[in-house]
Amino acid sequence: MEKIDKKQISKTIRVGITHGDCNGIGYEVILKTLANPVFLEYCIPVIYGVEYVMKEYLKVLNIQDFKYNLLKKDQVAVSKKVNLIDIQPDFKKLTIGKSTEDSGKLALKSLEEALKDLKNNKIDVLITAPINKETIQSDAFKFPGHTEFLAHAFGIENYMMLMVNDHFKIGTVTGHIPIQEVSQAISTDKIIAKIECLNNALKKDFKIIRPKIAVLGLNPHSGDNGLLGKEEIEIITPAIQKARAKGTLVFGPFAADGFFASGNASNYDAVLAMYHDQGLIPFKMSSHYSGVNYTAGLPIVRTSPDHGTALDIAGKGIASEQSFIAAVFSAIDIYNDRLFYEEIYSNPLSKSNLKELRED
Repeated sequence: MEKIDKKQISKTIRVGITHGDCNGIGYEVILKTLANPVFLEYCIPVIYGVEYVMKEYLKVLNIQDFKYNLLKKDQVAVSKKVNLIDIQPDFKKLTIGKSTEDSGKLALKSLEEALKDLKNNKIDVLITAPINKETIQSDAFKFPGHTEFLAHAFGIENYMMLMVNDHFKIGTVTGHIPIQEVSQAISTDKIIAKIECLNNALKKDFKIIRPKIAVLGLNPHSGDNGLLGKEEIEIITPAIQKARAKGTLVFGPFAADGFFASGNASNYDAVLAMYHDQGLIPFKMSSHYSGVNYTAGLPIVRTSPDHGTALDIAGKGIASEQSFIAAVFSAIDIYNDRLFYEEIYSNPLSKSNLKELRED
């Protein structure tokens, strides 16, 4: 678990922010975050939203003196200010607390506009506010969530939802699928691919030179030597052995309950769970509203808060912005870590130093 010392890279990062479902808590956490002027010292925020909606939330939240710059087409985002791209100037149908067809269409338009600018190098990283996965569905969005949509947009097959907080980094082999489909969805090859994706992300995005990865079993007690299921014996253990033969420091399979209860997770740089809730329940219990959802394996940096639209508390001013704050800083850190990684691996002397570290 060796780490390279952090290097300061002199670049003010342009942070694109999609507004998600405008009837949820997206605007609340965005505005609470950006109302703190300290963020303008670290990045240039660009919100892909609606000016009318933003003004309404500023009133609801009683946020005063919120200065922003309304960007017109082809204008460059300015530093020291919050920038807003109004994706639908004629929109006036805000229904706080209720996701609608209109809010779903706006969520998709926000995402599409931000993605276009990301591909055209007008922004550097992407932070996505929560969407309603039902109302956003359309001919242009037939995906379980942001993760799959973005992977498809960049033509990436091996990607991962990686949850990050101060205690854990937890990835999953399977994503947003029914629990009854998990056993059929895992395979030795798929687990090996996810281990490789996770291992690469830890090196490139988090500057961990020799990552140690723990892999969880699928069944209770990790199958109890086949008594409670054979996936560990037939699928998961062979994947671990093959990945280890390639030089990856990967261990397991571990029984999930005992692994987290014993504190064993602290001995590893990341954990690979077999399915969504197996990894996200312990993750969210440890996050205290400050976890980050990061999409590993993409050519771009995308983070998100680890919560949903929370329609039940929308407009009440009680939503915590801590997860969104963490998502912003994580995106900035990962972007800088990638620049550092590229610099290290393009420098022959640095490559030699890294080789020596690996051999220690």
